[in-house]
Order: sequence, then C-alpha cells, then structure tokens
Amino acid sequence: MNLPSRTLILLLSHAVILLPANVLAAAVNNPRPIPVAEGLQRIKLPPGFVIDLYADKVGGARSMALSPNGILYVGTFTEWGKKPSGKVYALRDKDGDGRAEEVRTIAEGLDHPNGVAWHEGGLYVAEISRILRFRDMDNNLDKPPEPEVVGAPFPKDFHHGWKFIRFSPDGRLYVPVGAPCNTCEPDDQHAGIWRMQPDGSGREVFARGIRNSVGFDWHPVTGELWFTDNGGDDLGDDIPPEELNRAPKAGLHFGYPWRYGKSLLDPSFKTTRPASDFTPAALEMPAHRAGLGIRFYTGRQFPARYHQQIFIAHHGSWNRAQPDGYRVSLATLKGNEVAGYEDFATGWLEGDHYWGRPVDVEVAPDGSLLVSDDFAGVIYRIRYTGK
Repeated sequence: MNLPSRTLILLLSHAVILLPANVLAAAVNNPRPIPVAEGLQRIKLPPGFVIDLYADKVGGARSMALSPNGILYVGTFTEWGKKPSGKVYALRDKDGDGRAEEVRTIAEGLDHPNGVAWHEGGLYVAEISRILRFRDMDNNLDKPPEPEVVGAPFPKDFHHGWKFIRFSPDGRLYVPVGAPCNTCEPDDQHAGIWRMQPDGSGREVFARGIRNSVGFDWHPVTGELWFTDNGGDDLGDDIPPEELNRAPKAGLHFGYPWRYGKSLLDPSFKTTRPASDFTPAALEMPAHRAGLGIRFYTGRQFPARYHQQIFIAHHGSWNRAQPDGYRVSLATLKGNEVAGYEDFATGWLEGDHYWGRPVDVEVAPDGSLLVSDDFAGVIYRIRYTGK
C-alpha cells in the first residue's frame, strides 16, 4: 500500500482508518491584550470558585516552585513583544491576604530559564543547556548568591530546549530534553526525561519517546510520574492528539516519533519494534492545545471531588486554523486510569483572539490554585468559597 508521506494511520480495534494529511493550517497568533482586571470578569469557573490576581508585573511568567517558607519562584521564557530577559522572580505574600505584595527579580540575563524547582534550601533553575543552583535562596533575596552549575551540560538546541524541572519524592531531579525538531528520529540525547541526584551525579534516562514535555508531577499516593507531551505540528488541525502519560516505572518508551496517543502511527518514520514496546497515552487530548504544567491537587480547600486529581494548564494553539486551548482542564482518575477530562477554567480565548495563556499550576499552602500566564505576565489565584 503506497501512502502519502504525511498520512497517518489510526488503528482502532481491528480496523485501519486512513487520515489524509490536511493542508498546513495557517499559524494562528492573534492576541488581543486587555486589562487583566477586565479579563478576570470573563473567566468561567465551576460554581463556588472565584479567580483573583495573585501578582502582576511578572513578565513572561512560566514554571512555578514554592519554597517551604511560602516564597513563589517563577521562571520565564519570552515576554510577548519583547526580547528574552532571562529573568527569575521571587514573589512573596507578606500579610497572607492572597496577593503577593513583593515581586522581585533575583536573576536575569539567563538563557530562557523556563524551569524552577526547590530542594533542601536551594533554588534550581533550568536554562537551555544547563541546570543552575542558587544556595539558601530564601534567606538571600536581597543579595542573591552566585549560581553554581549542577552536573554536565545538556544539549544546546533551542527547539524544545526550554525545560520544566522538578524533584521527585525520592529527591532526584527530573529534567526533560525535547526533540530538536518538529518531527524527526532523535539521537540518544533528546526526546526523553532524564533524572539525576541534586548534585548532578548519577544522571540516567528515565523514559524515552517523548517529543516535548513541559510539565509533570507524581501521584501523591502511588508515587507514579504523570506528564504531558505535545504532539507534532503540520499534520492538520485535529491530529495528532496531545498526551497525558503515566510512567509507573523507569525504562518505558512513549512512542515518539513513531506513535502518538494510544494508537496513532506516523509512517514517515519506520520501525520494526512491535506495538508492545510502546506505552500508550493515559489520555488523548485535543491536538495543539499545548498542555504544559500539571499538578495533582493536594490541598483541602477545594471540594472532595478535586482531591488527588490532575489540573492541566493548556497554553493554546498556534498551528491550528481555529485556535484551541487557553484554559485550565481537570483530568479525573479512577485508580490508575483516567476516568474523565473536563474544562475547569476558560475565558482566555474569545473567538479567534486570546488575551492570556496559562502555563503552569501550583497548589498554594492555603489550598488555592495558582496559575501562571506568560502572555499577560501575571499569576492568578483560584479559590473555593462555596458561594
């Protein structure tokens, strides 16, 4: 059977459905900035929830990490309409009113410091090709220490090179390295998640076949890793699906570049490996929504149905004729399986225009949910009042 080079095969049970490749969708980049105070009135949430502004003037806000002292560290990518600043911020709510009065820059001029993580008094920051550690950061906000490089360099590729990082329950730092392309057969240094000790030693591959993960978290009971993965572009508006994946152990392969979602094949890349070698997605999400940061809800403020469920920040599409994403979703679990997937917070996208782009989510000490927005340059706070 001769297939066009960019045709995908979808295996459903014993049937084979041919999906001809769509003409490349025009890139959608249609922002419409509005005052954040106005935008907050447009956000739709389930009954009993309200959204407020936790902090503004956090240009390019991306990944977040909380220290035990309640200081929120925020990495950045590129502010809309500006050159990369390479900043990392420290936010502090001094009076406990749910609004950060203090927003200060603790580092700048770094190479796209998207990822931040906290471990034993140190702030870890991920640049494109290296991990930095700022020791005793909470106690040195007025005069941040010089960072030290942790471990050996990572690849320098900018394409999917920005990193989300986080420490696992057993104290190892997990670092993804995306594919250095849209779709290609990667080498051994790309398209996976690595892990290492806090000092950079003992680096090893945890999982492969991952095109571009910019968010992961561990189940608070089972300790299993769950992560998002963004699918390839230029295949059409509705394929391939994006993924929420579950990794109960090391050594799994999640399919890229040969497979997407649960059973979608890309014949542009040939492999003799059987399907049993690959781990299917736990959840297929709509194409191009750009699921990034995720968190299990471990607070007690929200109603019981949200406890130990997964919040997902969808940054929003660019490679789609009709934009999609620009929301926070909820994936509900039953045991180790995804039982449901629904909208939680919407309203950043209006028609073909967006005014905000959620990136990461973090559970605050009081049980509210913090959401970063790299387009509006703010951090939102979603809380439950029951009213």
